[in-house]
Amino acid sequence: MRARALLAVLATALSALTVVPDPAAAGTPTPLEASWEGPLSTQGRYIVDAAGKRFKLRSGNWHGSSGTWTGSGDDEDPANNYASETSHRVPLGLDRVPLSTLVADFHALGVNSVRLPFSNQMLTDSRPVTDAGVAANPRLRGLTPLQVFDKVVEALTADGLAVILNNHTTTTRWCCGVDGNERWNSGQSTQKWVDDWVFIAQRYRANTRVVGADLRNEVRRDTWDNPNWGSGDNHDWAAAAQLAGDRILTEGNANLLIMIEGINWSGIPLDGVWHDRPTLKPVAALSQTLVRSHKLVYAAHFYGYTGPQHTGADGLGETHDYRYRDLSRADLFAAMRDSATYVAATPDRHFTAPVWISEFGIGKDASDKDKTWFANMVDFLVDNDVDFAYWPMVGFQENDQGNMWGLIRYAADGGLRSVTDTDDWRAAHWRRLIAATGFAGQPAPVRTWSMLRASHVDANQSARMRARSDWDGGARKLSCPDDQRLIGISQKGQGGLCTDAGVANLWGSGDATVVTSENVMTDWAAGFTKYQCPTGSFMSGYSLRGDKVSAVLCAPGRIPLAGAGRTLWDDRSDSRPSSGEGGDYASGYRKAQCASDEYAAGVAFSTKIGRYGTPDALYCRKL
Repeated sequence: MRARALLAVLATALSALTVVPDPAAAGTPTPLEASWEGPLSTQGRYIVDAAGKRFKLRSGNWHGSSGTWTGSGDDEDPANNYASETSHRVPLGLDRVPLSTLVADFHALGVNSVRLPFSNQMLTDSRPVTDAGVAANPRLRGLTPLQVFDKVVEALTADGLAVILNNHTTTTRWCCGVDGNERWNSGQSTQKWVDDWVFIAQRYRANTRVVGADLRNEVRRDTWDNPNWGSGDNHDWAAAAQLAGDRILTEGNANLLIMIEGINWSGIPLDGVWHDRPTLKPVAALSQTLVRSHKLVYAAHFYGYTGPQHTGADGLGETHDYRYRDLSRADLFAAMRDSATYVAATPDRHFTAPVWISEFGIGKDASDKDKTWFANMVDFLVDNDVDFAYWPMVGFQENDQGNMWGLIRYAADGGLRSVTDTDDWRAAHWRRLIAATGFAGQPAPVRTWSMLRASHVDANQSARMRARSDWDGGARKLSCPDDQRLIGISQKGQGGLCTDAGVANLWGSGDATVVTSENVMTDWAAGFTKYQCPTGSFMSGYSLRGDKVSAVLCAPGRIPLAGAGRTLWDDRSDSRPSSGEGGDYASGYRKAQCASDEYAAGVAFSTKIGRYGTPDALYCRKL
């Protein structure tokens, strides 16, 4: 079942191409068009628009471009693959109704955003799409899949809908088994995957209603190996997502939200053998800090037929654990909180971020057990004010038969059946879900906390210092995003904490100074070597050789910085605020952390053995 064919690397000329939306393509703008403006960003657990108002993602998935439609009427055909000439390689429904009708029907559902899957192969597929796939849209005939994708993005955004791009698969085929598409680098290199993301981010850079990059769909185990979160090897999803997010924001489109799904599946699904659905559980210990703050969103998928330790498949070895539909309401809620939504529900931590349930869904012809699960699922999303994306928005039907999961289902003659129909049991649940706006308006200001870890590679998250990537040659470098300051460090140097608490954008004009020798005004750690920032500057990062401090990075302040100082020791125990603000950013290590109204100004260490030493003390000064 593994699809192996790959097309050539994108031509350099294509990588510079930018597509600008044509408002005329979608007809008369709807009232929704004037109700929000991009780009989007985050504030604590919420996504906000350009005006700072909450923008809750009430999304639907519109699939097909990544190869999930063979044209047989069955849009969930596991045998579908890239080589098939019957694979239309366009979003579903373009054969049955005009594009403008599809967009209008999306509005009628009440969604404000669309998750739009693509495959890496789609980006360079030079074959025209099938005429049958765009039968109701003759203007799309003769176009490549990417050109059709362009037209779809253009129509959606011109009519006021936000678009989240989703890298669904590597090859153009149905997802998501052991099929050669399990990881971002299945069948392709990580470099190719990241380059493709930069390409497509640049392509829609001028369109501020293309708001997000959902980096990869359902990262999971392949035949032999598991993905992991933080091991530093070729299967490290946390590191790959960090790399892609930073390159998208620095080279592709600085305005995009970066959506990172948790690990969908690890282990062998056999009774008595370890297996798990990690989802976002690892984020509590290792969260991403992007080069631009306020751009990170985490995502997770939930279906009734899957489970906390169940792949969702049937057959040998799949009898070992409960599916989500088998759980009681209380146990279902606890499973979803513990594996995903705690990230949004826990304030003032390095991992606090919006959580988007980017796939969940059910068929109109569901069993009673599945109906109960769906009702509970909707209750959970409403009660916890969670952003969501239903899978899928579009399906097919003939005499109310066919794919019954779609919220809207088109017959061959263009006739429509919708989740809003009175004979669809899902109608009441969908109406209350889409009507539950939750918190609206402008969120109260929150403090941002971000962790740095450089166990395997640099954590050089300062955009200014990335231009000076080798500011301490041969050492591992850690630096805060430019709108944050360093406030905590671990005893082995492996973890740091950044914040904008009290004062954001503290960095004034001028370059940072790299301090590589003792520099002190007062002896705040007698008997220890001290690297201290000059008066008027603050620590925005540091570097390590092994576990030992090699340099501190000092940025000039935009306000006077000469407050009273104090020394915090981490050589024997933790020195952190009792409130626990920021969270545990270096699990297993002793830490020193300044108060939220302070900034770090220096590090002390012992040099009794060798030139450098592990951090023993942190010098904190009042803002």
